[in-house]
Amino acid sequence: MAYYVPEKDYRPDELPLHQLTHIIYSFTNVIDGKMQFRDAENEDKLKALVAERKKHPNLKVMIACGGWGADGFSDMAHTAENRKKFVQSVVEFNTEYELDGLDIDWEYPAIPAANTGARPEDKQNFTLLMKELREGLDTLERTQTLTFASAGWKRYYENVEVTEVMKYANYMNVMTYDQIGATSPVTGHHTALGLIETKDIQDTPAAEYIKSRKEEMKKRGYTYEPRSVERIVDFCIARGVAPDQIVIGAAFYGRAWKGVPPGNNGLYQSNKGSYIGWSAYNQIRKEFESNRNYKRYWDPVAKAPYLYSAKDSVFISYDDTVSVALKTAYAKQKKLAGIMFWELGNDTKEANSLLKAIYEASKKK
Repeated sequence: MAYYVPEKDYRPDELPLHQLTHIIYSFTNVIDGKMQFRDAENEDKLKALVAERKKHPNLKVMIACGGWGADGFSDMAHTAENRKKFVQSVVEFNTEYELDGLDIDWEYPAIPAANTGARPEDKQNFTLLMKELREGLDTLERTQTLTFASAGWKRYYENVEVTEVMKYANYMNVMTYDQIGATSPVTGHHTALGLIETKDIQDTPAAEYIKSRKEEMKKRGYTYEPRSVERIVDFCIARGVAPDQIVIGAAFYGRAWKGVPPGNNGLYQSNKGSYIGWSAYNQIRKEFESNRNYKRYWDPVAKAPYLYSAKDSVFISYDDTVSVALKTAYAKQKKLAGIMFWELGNDTKEANSLLKAIYEASKKK
């Protein structure tokens, strides 16, 4: 399942669609209470992608609404009248473009992330929105898949009625990336698979940071611990989410920090800020994996790679072909719904791509 933002050189006929079950065109927004494109140029681009379904009849073409910093959800979901208006716009949009489904990317109900509007009632209103979206989408002639992007950390699930929502959603796309942000004072894995415990980072600068974060979050009634796919999947299953409704996430981009000392090859060390914010995997492949000053390391606990340059004092956390294949194998072993990633346009165009690694791992018995 691929999220996809059209590239500057947009050629949907050249996308590796045969290796996908779903592609989610990103993004529409909540504008004047309706689901709409902010830029009209997306209209023809989406139509061109849908046209590719003639060559790939099993491919599901979906639309995403929202994204990081996208506002309007809380107000839209707040009243029955507002929800009805939005749902009707979704039904009309998906009918017009002959789509196969919708992904709601509300970041996040009841949490004012990136200064978006939020209110406590979002918790119940999100459930009502998903229920009414399900009912609206079920009136369409084409079978509709309804998904939503959920966070890879536990606090999110205190603000959604997840088992109720899953009565209406087909899948929950868990964003198991950006698990450590660009502003973090210590380095770490932003998209780890393996369960990382506090003991695994003891005697590092990150241990002190985790300790302070735990104390801070405890005052606010929350817990804080190293994040990973395994941790959040076990947590969601324990809360009653069916494994076959959980889709885990891979990152087709990396996070980098500068001013990182060489201890532990840069892992769990202090830093002097974000190096380049984030880098698409195609840039990492071209500029860093092939650079002799950058050495690839493997963390067997996190089941994740990282790059470190002692010369440049730069640390990069990312997914590579090995880690995405492991995530795919994990999804199969746990009988999850599958794996998704942000986002297809960041992949390399070379033969040994991240998507190819996922596709081949999915075919293994």
